[in-house]
Amino acid sequence: MIRRIRLLIWKEFLQLRQDPFLAGILVIAPVVQLLVFGYVVAVDISHLNTAVVDLDRTGVSRSIDSAFSSSEYFTVVQRPGSEAEIRQLMDQGTIQVALVIPEGTQDALTDGRTAPIGVVVDGSDSQVSTVAGAYASQIIAGINSARMAAAGATIGGPGVDAQVRVLYNPTLDSINTMVPGLIAVISMISLMIVMSQAVVKERESGTLEQMFVTPIRAGEYIVGKITPYVLLAIVQIAVVASVGIGWFHVPFHGNVWVIATGMLLFMMTSIGLGLLISLMANTRQQAQQVIVFLMLPFMILSGFIFPVEAMPGWLQAVSAFIPMTYILEVLRGSFVKGSGFADLARPLLVLAVYGVAIFSIAVAATRRRITA
Repeated sequence: MIRRIRLLIWKEFLQLRQDPFLAGILVIAPVVQLLVFGYVVAVDISHLNTAVVDLDRTGVSRSIDSAFSSSEYFTVVQRPGSEAEIRQLMDQGTIQVALVIPEGTQDALTDGRTAPIGVVVDGSDSQVSTVAGAYASQIIAGINSARMAAAGATIGGPGVDAQVRVLYNPTLDSINTMVPGLIAVISMISLMIVMSQAVVKERESGTLEQMFVTPIRAGEYIVGKITPYVLLAIVQIAVVASVGIGWFHVPFHGNVWVIATGMLLFMMTSIGLGLLISLMANTRQQAQQVIVFLMLPFMILSGFIFPVEAMPGWLQAVSAFIPMTYILEVLRGSFVKGSGFADLARPLLVLAVYGVAIFSIAVAATRRRITA
């Protein structure tokens, strides 16, 4: 019995050696995943895009502005002239934090009164907003400590008071940002897994050749192959959204057509990637390993699990090439913020480029493969 088992083990290693593609995936994937997790999980959130609305325009307001600008946690990218512009900047995803220095701040401190400073954070990402509020309060506390030290005071007194306000998700419930993301993740997993098996499965069983003995054309085959799974994905999306809104009470402030447009473009990308994997892989086992290899980086680097702002700069650059990054921006922006087509024009445009390009390449490659 031991000899038979030993021979079976040896046979499996021989088969693995004959399949260098699969062997490479098995060796490389853990290393890549370890590096990705190590960099993403171990880094604090920093360089949050920030807007400063200075309505006081005094030496004190400039020192507060400078304290935030010089901090590694905040990067001032906008200086709007009024508080009313903050919402539009957040809707467009330009900023995550806004600092509002009201008129009369220096006069209040001079008169020995407390000067309230507004800190507005974007609640569509609960992790970022929680950390941003804490960082802002920490900087304000440092400003007050410096003022007291300069005045020779040993106990606290009136100073700058950080009043944190959360837009869009005031309760900071993580479920409100997780459910919109799950819509994209579940759709991508189901479509990529199914489509990655589409051609390779029939090629392995020999039914692909039999199929084209019939009068069916390559284009008809592709449409017939894709359509059922697209319909199932639409049902999945509707079920997940309904459960999230009805059972978990996730607020929906957006436009159904914005969601539908974004998901349609994202589904084209998922189908295209699945078909390309099916064409590259020689066996279903290879296709499954490639899916696992791609799925973890997609979910980790897109901002679904960890904020993109928590990643090093080079990983943030990588996340810009991942389609899921943009569908998450569309779904969370529409669900939580109520952002429309104009506010989400950039991520929708990127999704359109990815969807059309990847789907077209995959369909053309599939047509060539099955008619060769």
